Amino acid sequence: MYILLTGAPGSKWSSVAANIYRSSDIDQTDSTSERSYKNSRVNHMGSYFDPGMEFDNDKENWNLPFSGKGKRIIKSHTFAHQLYELKTLKYPIVMVYRNDVECFKWWQEAGGFDITYPNYSYYETLDKMWERIQDQNKSIMTFIKNHSKKINKPVDNVDLCRLLQINFPDTKGRIHNYAQNDIQVYVYK
Repeated sequence: MYILLTGAPGSKWSSVAANIYRSSDIDQTDSTSERSYKNSRVNHMGSYFDPGMEFDNDKENWNLPFSGKGKRIIKSHTFAHQLYELKTLKYPIVMVYRNDVECFKWWQEAGGFDITYPNYSYYETLDKMWERIQDQNKSIMTFIKNHSKKINKPVDNVDLCRLLQINFPDTKGRIHNYAQNDIQVYVYK
């Protein structure tokens, strides 16, 4: 089974993923030194599926970086534009939203184009990044609005684990409260 995850660059979607990734129910075999990046602001781990990355976000690629057992988190910024198609697969979809300005600022503060993983060459320039952040956020919020009866809004990573039916990871009691971290998380099930 898969957990699909999307958010615009700078939405802090990687922190949402990181705070469920260490669950004993998650297949973590996609995490390698080549597929990680950490600085004082961000912690990217595991495979990302987007244009310019090692794996495109087509379903036939989803298993390629994995070799273990458990639910597999499939992360793609561009899933934001495929939500109507993805919902037909009947996997939970986690969507992370922050307003456009905060996304754009955070993405630059976190390293921008200098981040070594994931590769942001697909976005080409700051102007194109700005446009794509707006487009991805708009697609996410339109989907949420049109599916409000099937959308849950977890308050923290404990609540998200419950919704995804996975064990809470051993994170030494770290609770990731989304509102306190200026993040909005939505789950379509």
